[in-house]
Amino acid sequence: MSGSYDPRTFQALTFHDATPRFRDGSDTPRAYLERCLEAIDRREPVVKAFTVVNAEGARAAADASTRRWQDGRPLSPVDGLPIGIKDLLETRDMPTEMGCEAYRGNFPRRDNAAVWALRQAGAVVMGKTVTAELGGAHPGATTNPFDPSRTPGGSSSGSAAAVGAGMVPATVGSQVGGSIIRPAAFCGNYALKPTQGGMNRGERQTTSMSTHGIHAGSVEDVWVTSIEIVRRAGGDPGRRGLMGPDATPEPVKPGRLIVLETEGWPGVDDATRRGFAMVLEALEKAGVTLLRRRDHAWIEALERAVANGRAVCGGITSWENRWGHRNLVDQYPGQVSARAQATLAKAEAMTLDEYRTLLADREAAQLRHATLAPLADACIMLSCPGPATPWAGDVPGQPLAPRPTGDFVFNAPSSMLFAPAFTMPLMGVDGMPVGVQLMGQQHEDARITAMARWVVQSVAPVVV
Repeated sequence: MSGSYDPRTFQALTFHDATPRFRDGSDTPRAYLERCLEAIDRREPVVKAFTVVNAEGARAAADASTRRWQDGRPLSPVDGLPIGIKDLLETRDMPTEMGCEAYRGNFPRRDNAAVWALRQAGAVVMGKTVTAELGGAHPGATTNPFDPSRTPGGSSSGSAAAVGAGMVPATVGSQVGGSIIRPAAFCGNYALKPTQGGMNRGERQTTSMSTHGIHAGSVEDVWVTSIEIVRRAGGDPGRRGLMGPDATPEPVKPGRLIVLETEGWPGVDDATRRGFAMVLEALEKAGVTLLRRRDHAWIEALERAVANGRAVCGGITSWENRWGHRNLVDQYPGQVSARAQATLAKAEAMTLDEYRTLLADREAAQLRHATLAPLADACIMLSCPGPATPWAGDVPGQPLAPRPTGDFVFNAPSSMLFAPAFTMPLMGVDGMPVGVQLMGQQHEDARITAMARWVVQSVAPVVV
């Protein structure tokens, strides 16, 4: 079944261009919110992006924002922004159930650091978005907004689908392997996976590669939402946090980009390869020099260093989660999926030395990446191996599907390198979105955002 997406004509819901109307009185945050709620009513029965929508609380927040804009005293550029929160992050006014039966009814009545910061900035926290169970591989009910027979990606499934379906202009997601960039690519979003530690995770500090990030319908909304959170909550403890201007960085044309294949390249379908080649050709015609693994030994060295990225990300994360997940399984028998329990069993079979080896592999890859800084402005690669894959559920009596939310193979490099990555909806393949991402050096989030802004202004989306 083909989807309905065409990147040349698709109009995402955006917020930054609405605020001038709030200022002159031709629109209000409350009216904007009501349009979002109407879109949720229309699309949610099929897309199933939300676990809960707090319409009453959202309306009260939007009314307060409306008064501030009318008085000429908005709290920030995101004052009045309706935003969804991935249901791994705590919210004081909605349950936090983490896509897991063991957490059914969990209601800690406190805000995650990023959620607190959003409220301080005047944003309208309107609902919790579906996450794959515990932020892992076991999918929730969410469907792809462009074809309900396909996955929206994971684990930030609802966050990506809610933006792709035009329900909200922005959402918060999180990533340890590929949980921001891949679902964003599958659902036609823009998204930033910041430098590791770039956005305060609050209570979610367990794993060494987890990051919060923003999905949105535009580069501008991604950046401004991200920076307004970090201005208030900072980065993770001991980390510098996302750095850059309050306003979206001005477009910057990259001079040289490194085209990374990664271990995912052999699995890319022919149509996606053609589309990516068209994007690269357009960049070259615009005067950008492209470098590949054959062009420099250091690039080849990085390709080799990230060639086991899936195993590195998966092994490190499952080891770091194992004690918490073991406690959960023991405390709530039968309320954790077979897929999560299989991951736990693999983690418990690991040795400490195997974990240390994975850490060493990660450190070596980060050194290889750092050596490339003088060669090019950033790396460019696919955000996913192709369009979102079909998903109808596990088949009783058959082995569990290994990757029901899609393959994170093109996302593992930025996760293990602690590098910022920005995905752009530049391709339509078989009527479905396919993203292209830029990956920069650590702490170059603003720089790759500026380059992403130039790319989307200068390279026409392609359809294959």
